[in-house]
Amino acid sequence: MHRPAKLLRWFAFLLASWSASAAWSADWDDALAREIDRIDRETPGALGVYVKRLKDGTAFAHGADRFWYLGSTVKVPIAIAVLQRVDEGGLKLSDRVTLQAGDRIEAGPLVWQKVGGTHTVDALLPRMLRDSDNTGANMLMRTAGEARVNELAKAAMGASAVDRITTLAQVRQDVYAELHPRARTLSNDQLVRIASAPMGPQRVEAVRRALNLKAADLQATTMDEAYARYYAKRLNAATLEGYGAMLEKLVRGQLLSAAGTRRMFDDMKLGIFTNYRLQAGLPRDVPFIHKTGTQHRTACHAGVIDPQDGGADAIVAVTCAADVDEQREAGRIFERVGRAITRTVLAERTARR
Repeated sequence: MHRPAKLLRWFAFLLASWSASAAWSADWDDALAREIDRIDRETPGALGVYVKRLKDGTAFAHGADRFWYLGSTVKVPIAIAVLQRVDEGGLKLSDRVTLQAGDRIEAGPLVWQKVGGTHTVDALLPRMLRDSDNTGANMLMRTAGEARVNELAKAAMGASAVDRITTLAQVRQDVYAELHPRARTLSNDQLVRIASAPMGPQRVEAVRRALNLKAADLQATTMDEAYARYYAKRLNAATLEGYGAMLEKLVRGQLLSAAGTRRMFDDMKLGIFTNYRLQAGLPRDVPFIHKTGTQHRTACHAGVIDPQDGGADAIVAVTCAADVDEQREAGRIFERVGRAITRTVLAERTARR
């Protein structure tokens, strides 16, 4: 007599669980939109967010179709291009790359290494991705080939979603060229010395002195103006939708061999909790591969939650901010975005615990 009643209660429980799961599945993007709108209203500058749940293809986009300066997140396509060469057999992880004068640029310890010294590809990859060493990035960009890096980026992100990626040294020269065109003749040693001057009037003065110019010769008078002009040219910039598409292809195994994909995951800090930016707002036990990027008044953080198993349960998350203090403000903004993702996209998982 009691068995049918128990079965009915069990069926009702399953139906309620399924209904709650379906509601979370259907409504997570609307819930996330409300949270991101509030974060955007309450923070300075501009905010872009792109989130895609790969298991059902649902996505959320907030300012994700505009171009954002990527900063050091360009190091991900550089690493992929290098590992593609390894997959093809044209390069070995044990191959050594010679540090050239044209590679040296702040920041990171490799800038202080002796020119002519050699480093293995195997050692340079974590230097670039984990430590975000810019000199290491220049060395690997040269190893992969700048043309190849750009071909890979356009193929993985979409030709209309990314502009040209340059070396980090070229970024410095192009920014300072907004102060005066002759800045493109600055040597790497000069660029490193200029970078020792604090950002602002002292940096402008350092460029002026390095070029032996008069103040009246400058075509921009502040670093804010120089960077604004540079960002407007969309170099080293992409849409968040495009960048997210590249990360999706990466975790689905469409860009690299299984070994190459695992290597990317390791160097993108899988299993390491940094308590930083997006990850600071995610549950501590959530697997997350990621890369940050920071430049004057801009910042980005891009990654994939649960990237394993061919991305079966993966969630791509890419966020950038502009016209903010890239050190003091960006981290808090991105942590709030991470918490919003936890409360919405990850709500079903959290409820099952």
